[in-house]
Amino acid sequence: MTVESTAARTPRRSAGTKAGTTGTKRTTSTTKKAAGAKKSTEPALVQLLTPEGKRVKNAQFDGYVDGITAEELRGLYRDMVLTRRFDAEATSLQRQGELGLWASLLGQEAAQIGSGRALRDDDYVFPTYREHGVAWCRGVDPANLLGMFRGVNNGGWDPNGNNFHLYTIVIGSQTLHATGYAMGVAKDGADSAVIAYFGDGASSQGDVAEAFTFSAVYNAPVVFFCQNNQWAISEPTEKQSRVPLYQRAQGYGFPGVRVDGNDVLANLAVTKWALERARAGEGPTLVEAFTYRMGAHTTSDDPTRYRHDDERAAWEAKDPILRLRRHLESAHHADEGFFAELEAESEALGKRVREAVRAMPDPDHFAIFENVYADGHALVDEERAQFAAYQASFADEDGGK
Repeated sequence: MTVESTAARTPRRSAGTKAGTTGTKRTTSTTKKAAGAKKSTEPALVQLLTPEGKRVKNAQFDGYVDGITAEELRGLYRDMVLTRRFDAEATSLQRQGELGLWASLLGQEAAQIGSGRALRDDDYVFPTYREHGVAWCRGVDPANLLGMFRGVNNGGWDPNGNNFHLYTIVIGSQTLHATGYAMGVAKDGADSAVIAYFGDGASSQGDVAEAFTFSAVYNAPVVFFCQNNQWAISEPTEKQSRVPLYQRAQGYGFPGVRVDGNDVLANLAVTKWALERARAGEGPTLVEAFTYRMGAHTTSDDPTRYRHDDERAAWEAKDPILRLRRHLESAHHADEGFFAELEAESEALGKRVREAVRAMPDPDHFAIFENVYADGHALVDEERAQFAAYQASFADEDGGK
């Protein structure tokens, strides 16, 4: 059974839990630990921007972002703002009954935009169902992401058109898909890399362990990008692992690194580094982006059942968008005109997405029976006929629909 079970929904953390303390180190909670476990200090995060927007130095990763221009910084900020606006619109559409479900990325924009912008066009992405920011970076129209959640298609975009695979609902399975694809890339001798996104809950799945094994043994050019948003639905990370997640890579023989998931520059730099390793034939890397899910797991979830408001407030103080805005303002890289123009653009995007969703045509009711078998099947034909009779039963006496 997956650790993302919704069975237990009681508060897991006390008001004093220190989840994600600001700075380069994070002290673990004083909550009860498993028998025999030692108290320890959480490892240092790779951080290039503090929550206050101050640029800090890092000898290993500075070189990957030192040449970034003011225009590129504004571009990263724009990416995060528009992604958040689209995400908020999708949540509202679900609440209005226009979507069946939605998985918000609120709070995880820096991890997704930073890593997404580190990719080359020929790299291939295997997402979960929450990588709306990465999809934005790959050029997938936001409206196309919503067809599946509205129930009118099985995806809505061609994976080969943007090297961005369809969303994967099964927890953790995309890591195996990515590993197999990366093994094929290596056999083809291609100069490209593969990245697989998954959450902290998925890290406890057997599929992820198998993907780690195969990728290490075959030296596959793949980056495993784990967005540790602290909660696998109602299960906190400390209920899933006795060690920091990135350290799991050691047991498979490849490097792991923990990055401040709310720092877009750090995510950009670390992902570039990991992708370069992959392309150079140095094998897989595990990146743990230490971030926070500020909203619900999905719109069917109620996070107030298992976590406290002060925990979210502590993480809101480290908001990824506010962090970069502070940096832009202090460095005089953006003025009020830029922010005002972006606000107008974000509202226009929300309106466009809203109108596009409501204009999506309903699928053919009988499409479900197509392509089940290549040559047809008597049982499917019988079921189609039964469904047709059921549909016809709604016709009125005048033959109208």
